[in-house]
Amino acid sequence: MIPYTVNIKLAARTLTGTLNLQNKTAVDWGWQGLIAQGCHSSILIMDPKTAQTIQVLERHKANVVKVKWSRENYYHNLSSPYCLRLASGDASGKIIVWDVVSGTAHCEIQEHSKPIQDLEWLWNQDASRDLLLAVHPPNYIVLWNGDTGTKLWKKSYAENILSFSFDPFDPSNMALLTSEGIVFITDFSYSKPPSSAGKKVYIASPHASPAHTKPAPAAAPAPTGAKKALNKVKVLITNEKPTAEAVTLNDCLQLSYLPSKRNHMLLLYPREILILDLELSQTVGVVAIERSGVPFTQVIPCTQRDALYCLHENGCITLRVCRSTSAQEEAAEQSVQELVYDLRSQCDAIRVTKTVRPYRMVICPVNENKAALMVSDGRVMLWELKAHTGRSVVNPSSGLSPLYSPVSFCGAPLGPNQKRIQDLSLNSMISQTLIAGEAPPPSSNQQEVQLKFLLTGLLSGLPLPPFAIRMCPPLTTKNISHYQPLLAAGTSNGSVLVYNLTSGLLHKELSVHSCEVRGLEWVSLTSFLSFATSSPNNMGLVRNELQHVDLPTGRCFAFRGERGNDEPPIEMIKVSHLKQYLVVVFRDKPLELWDIRTGTLLREMAKSFPTVTALEWSPSHNLKSLKKKQMAAREAMARQTVSDAEQSSVESSVISLLQDAESKSETSQAISAREHFVFTDTDGQVYHITVEGNTVKDGARIPPDGSMGSIACIAWKGDTLVLGDVDGNLNFWDLKARLSRGIPTHRGWVKKIRFAPGKGNQKLLVMYTDGAEVWDTKEVQMVSSMRFGRNVNYRILDIDWCTSDKVVLASDDGCVRVLEMAMKSASYRMDEQDLTDPVWCPSLLLPRAALTLKAFLLLQPWSGTFTMDITQVDYNEKVEIKGLIQEQLNSLSKLFGDESDLNFWTVASHYLQLFAQARQLSVTSEGGSEETQPPSQNHLDICHDILCESSYFQKFQLDRVHLQEVKRSSYEHTKKCADQLLLLGQTDRAVQLLLETSADNPSYYCDSLKACLVTTITSSGPSQSTIKLVATNMIANGKLAEGVQLLCLIDKAADACRYLQTYGEWNRAAWLAKVRLSPAEGSDVLKRWAEHLCSPQVNQKSKAILVLLSLGCFYKVGEMLHSMRYFDRAALFIEACLKSGVMEAAFLDFARLLRSLGLREGAALWASRAGSAGEQLMEELFQGEGGVPEAVLGEDEVEVGLESTE
Repeated sequence: MIPYTVNIKLAARTLTGTLNLQNKTAVDWGWQGLIAQGCHSSILIMDPKTAQTIQVLERHKANVVKVKWSRENYYHNLSSPYCLRLASGDASGKIIVWDVVSGTAHCEIQEHSKPIQDLEWLWNQDASRDLLLAVHPPNYIVLWNGDTGTKLWKKSYAENILSFSFDPFDPSNMALLTSEGIVFITDFSYSKPPSSAGKKVYIASPHASPAHTKPAPAAAPAPTGAKKALNKVKVLITNEKPTAEAVTLNDCLQLSYLPSKRNHMLLLYPREILILDLELSQTVGVVAIERSGVPFTQVIPCTQRDALYCLHENGCITLRVCRSTSAQEEAAEQSVQELVYDLRSQCDAIRVTKTVRPYRMVICPVNENKAALMVSDGRVMLWELKAHTGRSVVNPSSGLSPLYSPVSFCGAPLGPNQKRIQDLSLNSMISQTLIAGEAPPPSSNQQEVQLKFLLTGLLSGLPLPPFAIRMCPPLTTKNISHYQPLLAAGTSNGSVLVYNLTSGLLHKELSVHSCEVRGLEWVSLTSFLSFATSSPNNMGLVRNELQHVDLPTGRCFAFRGERGNDEPPIEMIKVSHLKQYLVVVFRDKPLELWDIRTGTLLREMAKSFPTVTALEWSPSHNLKSLKKKQMAAREAMARQTVSDAEQSSVESSVISLLQDAESKSETSQAISAREHFVFTDTDGQVYHITVEGNTVKDGARIPPDGSMGSIACIAWKGDTLVLGDVDGNLNFWDLKARLSRGIPTHRGWVKKIRFAPGKGNQKLLVMYTDGAEVWDTKEVQMVSSMRFGRNVNYRILDIDWCTSDKVVLASDDGCVRVLEMAMKSASYRMDEQDLTDPVWCPSLLLPRAALTLKAFLLLQPWSGTFTMDITQVDYNEKVEIKGLIQEQLNSLSKLFGDESDLNFWTVASHYLQLFAQARQLSVTSEGGSEETQPPSQNHLDICHDILCESSYFQKFQLDRVHLQEVKRSSYEHTKKCADQLLLLGQTDRAVQLLLETSADNPSYYCDSLKACLVTTITSSGPSQSTIKLVATNMIANGKLAEGVQLLCLIDKAADACRYLQTYGEWNRAAWLAKVRLSPAEGSDVLKRWAEHLCSPQVNQKSKAILVLLSLGCFYKVGEMLHSMRYFDRAALFIEACLKSGVMEAAFLDFARLLRSLGLREGAALWASRAGSAGEQLMEELFQGEGGVPEAVLGEDEVEVGLESTE
């Protein structure tokens, strides 16, 4: 059972149910660690770790079609804290930017009135974090400031835009998926709209290729795949519009860039996924489903590894990982044919029916090892990817190479004895995909990994409407110790759901009836009666089910015993105020009166009994007077017994108390109090009937009120009786003053009226066909009102009071809402809620608290123990503490979902490790030059692109060109490949390609001469200067690419880079520097690029810092972090540098300076901090004095003290 506390003040909340078809695309998993999902016009915020809904945002009037969390790619401090910002777009074209914690809207944006097609926050510039790009149908792209709601620019395109995707490596590139094809934009910037209309590329629908019709022979699967892809390329990407026959229908479901490697894009079709290389715009990989397979509906590419999460139509999620090209030597001639994505894991499918189908999947952007599946019936299934070691049992012919675990974790190599695989994220579970020409790491310290999906959480919603709801009896002073605010909801399939409104969680689901539940009444705090009627037979008779349900045990029994078959349907059931009696009203049959305590039928009315249209029990009864009489009788008896025994010393009152306590249990059973009810007949006459024990008396009759129509419902509390009729009139009777007052509401049929609980609380809730109102019966005036179509877009199915000041409404959009009395549908503040499980989400905290927590988790001296056991890594040896600092920062940024922190520390920890190893190498082999990049077992993942080591980056580019070469299908492709090969310095292969040009091609002569030139280039002085002159002229006259090629031919790549940078081709220059220049020359080019990135008009300082990190310019990074006021990051970075010993050179120079000034003590201190190089200086300092002074021996203490002062 859920542990509960009594919360008298319940939070307003919404219990949601099934989704609308328009909500299909409205789901997003943010860096902050929460999932947002649209449900009709509201937005649920869920915590995937504890599987509970923590907020429901209500402000949209139409169905929500898109939601997007803002990215966390910026530095967090008090002025830009961790916050939960969410943008949502609805079917009427409105965009709302939310502050999710308080449930309020930052701003509302409206441009057109059609559904928003796509939304994305811009994450890649430091200027502003508030920029939101939206697609407004049919063909507009608008950039908004998401904080103020102002429009920055708007641009229209020729075709209807379906969605867009940003290039994760270059923010100025984006692709639009339109109804006819793809539009590539290369000049996107936040300051002004794109000037050009973009480059259009048409897609012809991939036709059913032979691979689908006949099964491919098992022996050689790869060549058929490659041929198939080649066939497809010819129809796939063309610059001219294809003829009408060729285009059947553009059934491309999705387009997105691959975040794991640059310039690759993915197109999703129902039966295949195509991987395009954008430099050649052609297919380099195909993932096809065989004929019997289940089609795709969505695919999410991963960043950390070259892997795809695919969602299929049966709700099955599969993970496909790119096959290593250098894995098997025997398959080498096939393996280069194309990129192959192997199925590595899949989860269970769901049962798909007409109403239950999978909508969307989202994956955790921080760790990429958890997926959530949204199902149309409101369920959210949370799957987690788990890795375990073990050999795979695959047949060798399938070509599946084993998956291995990574060699290192957070930059620190893993020892062979570490058996547990870190399940923290995707890149700590499986190692990188190897590329051709790369030696696989020694298998001694790698373990084979098997992946499997585990269902770790499930959220479920309400079933389909209609509902009948009833709140349990109200809180009183007597039941406060064990009260639970339970709401029972009867559903159309016969089950009753009981919700605990303190937490909003499902308390119990009971399958009570076999047909739709029509109504519920509670008979105590833990039991209720519910009734259901089957559909009528041809005589209009039904099967009535009236069940008594006991909640703690779940026992239910038929309250009317064998009765109930073939009789008129039950209209309503009413329980008396003391829960003694029950009236059951039928449609065409006199009512029945039951005793609830004994379960006996007291009276079945005679046939002549009038037809009941409305009925209500009176709140007055004679229980108190009965109890008084009983007490008096007992007291008299007690006095007599005392006087008989002459024990006058004992006070009689004490005895009466004792006896009272004894008899309390009996009295409550024995007393049958008198209660009354009133009802109206079809003429509007009011009858009054008294019930006492098993006697039923007919009382006074009041003639009908002429102004009222047929009475539909009655409510009675205290001295006020209210009648509502089918024409929308309310009649208020004051029984004490004997006054009546009729008020026409002009709202049509009064469906239900209910008084609020609580002594003296005379508020009344009225339900109409088109909404509801709250009335104050003392003043006889309306307090608040809601109406379908005016201020809400849902119809109300049932109403009740939830506490004395909150109402609960069931509506036809499948939700149950708890609202304030004003009935404004409002989101609630997250901090007002009682959640059963604590939620870890720093963004929910006050800005100051979140940063304090972060500082507390970071700033504990690492040499000591670490409290709040976050890392769960027990380091024994002193050496490994170096790795701990970066690892902590890594895991902490994941914990906080801080994107910019994570990027920074991933790159920093990698290069700190690298340069520290290099230093140790250069110190050991004294002659080694500082510049050589050390051979490292692990590279930075290729998803970091230009930030990777040059050697690895070159291999990757060669591998890619090799693949492009196999795939080329036209002269343009061949030309591009040759150009690429020349730049990469692969002259022989380039010449072969140039000589392939056919004689009837206009550039035949040109290419042949170029081939001759490339083969005959010698490094003689004159030819070099001539070529350089020609190249410079070409560049000056606008032939930049050709000039750069010539410069690369004569090994003047550094000049080429400089020219590229002068002409603004910064990315190209960086690429060239990485593949052609020595680290020393390359670092100049990249440093210039970093300066350019820092310039105010580009404003990408955070990217510049990453570039400088990859060059090992650690001082500069420290300075920049400090100048950008990133104080905590700067301090920790400098400390990390000290720990890994890459800043010791500075200490050494300072020590020498101090020695030259004659300050030997100071020089000794700084030399002691400069590691092995400083030891020589120490020896020089203290040669004549026999050893080192004590001041230096306490070095550890000094070091700790100094670091804290830095």
